[in-house]
Amino acid sequence: MEALDQRQQLAAAYRLSSQMGWSELIYNHITVRVPERHDQFYINPFGLLHEEITASSLVTVDLNGNILDQGSTSFPVNKPGFVLHSAIHRARPDVTCVMHVYTTAGVAVSAMRCGLLPATQQALQLGRIAYHDYEGITIDEEERERIVADLGTDSMVMILRNHGLVTCGATI
Repeated sequence: MEALDQRQQLAAAYRLSSQMGWSELIYNHITVRVPERHDQFYINPFGLLHEEITASSLVTVDLNGNILDQGSTSFPVNKPGFVLHSAIHRARPDVTCVMHVYTTAGVAVSAMRCGLLPATQQALQLGRIAYHDYEGITIDEEERERIVADLGTDSMVMILRNHGLVTCGATI
């Protein structure tokens, strides 16, 4: 996939997340790897609502947090978003897209000690669900190792306890 196509699809995913009620103002993120560059990904600028994000406003960062392309805004990158997403993109080459959301149902399940029970067909379709205990706002880059260890090599879904949901995919 070409870089412009990837940017357009990611911007569309942000707008869809807004329409579906999955956005938490400016605090959750969807990222996707830059095509042919596994050490870089696109992330939203910190300050735009999901419905305001365009392909040209996306910021390109590397896995060390260096901004390689600011996009069309002067907004920074959200540090907790970078820490979480860079951890997964660095450790899981099979993952192209990472989505972190705070849906009402997802946050409710994340607060339950039992997590998501395998009581429905939909729950069973998710495969192995990983869990990561809440450590506060994810700004400590050392937490990346624990996030990746909890996600493992085979899970595409992780519940951040008392926080929200993370899903991973090969495509947007």
